[in-house]
Amino acid sequence: MRIFGKVRHRPSASWRQATDRAFTLIGDGRYEDAGALLTRAADLEPWLSESWFNLALLHKFRHDWEQARAAGLRAVALLDKEAGAPDWWNVGIAATALQDWPLARRAWQAYGLKVPGRPRAAGGGAAAEPVGMELGSAAVRLSPEGEAEVVWGRRLDPARIEVLSIPLPSSGRRWGEVVLHDGVPHGERTTTAGHSFPVFDEIELWAPSPVPTWVVLLEAATEEDRDALEQLAADAGFAAEDWSSSVRLLCRACSEGVMPSAEGEGEHLDPHDHSEPGHPGPLGHRTAGELWVPERECGIAAPAALVRGLLDGWVADSPDSREWRDLEEVC
Repeated sequence: MRIFGKVRHRPSASWRQATDRAFTLIGDGRYEDAGALLTRAADLEPWLSESWFNLALLHKFRHDWEQARAAGLRAVALLDKEAGAPDWWNVGIAATALQDWPLARRAWQAYGLKVPGRPRAAGGGAAAEPVGMELGSAAVRLSPEGEAEVVWGRRLDPARIEVLSIPLPSSGRRWGEVVLHDGVPHGERTTTAGHSFPVFDEIELWAPSPVPTWVVLLEAATEEDRDALEQLAADAGFAAEDWSSSVRLLCRACSEGVMPSAEGEGEHLDPHDHSEPGHPGPLGHRTAGELWVPERECGIAAPAALVRGLLDGWVADSPDSREWRDLEEVC
């Protein structure tokens, strides 16, 4: 977080001491005290880009986006080389949080990323939101300082992810929400096909979703019955997710490491799955001698006016193998 190699001369001992102490305080969550020290460091060495880079980081941690943008711009103005500097990434996050799209475009381009589309909206107004960057899928860790949960999503740009999983209610997040995330991944998820996906930490909610989250108990005789509900919800423009098989309880070290995303399926018992029999997760839904348990706990993201009709339609398609009960809105 502290970069000393770019400076044209060595910073003073007082600057280094203030900066080192400030980051120790940041680690303890003492942002106000850290801010006083980093402000002092910037007063001591105002011509160092690192002075303002560090202040921009602190303001990002505090979610003070106006100050983060101001400090970030002072940092990039003092850079020897613009292209690829992490200073620009912090400016991009702050600009995205503020919906300052001209600056966001400038920041991503200065970092070295291609931003498609016209830089200004039709009619010569303010610059349009960057779209179509095609950054693919990624995972995001919701509530990283609390009951962290890693969910899947679609990257809209380098600082935002649209949540496509149905988060557990403990996260306070919903399917379809857009979250602002940090730039440095903490962990990775891999697939059996050899693809890897970064896990980013959520910073804050950027755009809420109006679609509530429901939990329901299903009786699904086969995996195909379960899959049919997920497909039915998707066809309606919403989502259903079998939490009984998709939720794994991981320790922090496992969550922030390189983890196979399909572990725990089939006959392989995931050694990183810290769930227990009788609780959510692949281990919790196993019984001796069989791999499928008909009772499933399912999350559904759908409007109140639709959710019961969706479930009833699912049962009507195969009444002998499907049933639902105990529907409850949880987020």
